[in-house]
Amino acid sequence: MTHSPLDQVSIRRTCSDDVATLSEFLAPFVEDRRLLLRTNEELSQLVETGFAAEIDGQLVGFAALDIYSPKLAEIRSLAVSPIHQGLGIGKKLVNCCVQLAREKKVLEVMAITSTEEFFQGCGFDFILPRERKALFLETYRHSENEN
Repeated sequence: MTHSPLDQVSIRRTCSDDVATLSEFLAPFVEDRRLLLRTNEELSQLVETGFAAEIDGQLVGFAALDIYSPKLAEIRSLAVSPIHQGLGIGKKLVNCCVQLAREKKVLEVMAITSTEEFFQGCGFDFILPRERKALFLETYRHSENEN
């Protein structure tokens, strides 16, 4: 019997003890502008509804469900270490977030991403039932010179 690399991945809920490790794990994704910078205060809130993917106790992925209201939640800070991408870890993390939304009876979950194909593969779409769409307007542009 062959084992999939995904069989080695364990997913667990995150807690306040994970904030420093998550900050360090997410830093390269922030530097590459794949994720927004999160303060420790923001991470402290996200770990309450977050999930860590680990292999042999090493953090290899993270995602959190940010619940705005009973109607809407967002998947935030989804990241999988580059050497572990393509194994299904991200999809597992997204599924955990979606399941949490179902348990909390949140009506809709959204994801703001530059990798739309990934989220479409997880069942997300641009149009919700009854042809509802999310529209965006950028009100502030972060300049290259700002820190």
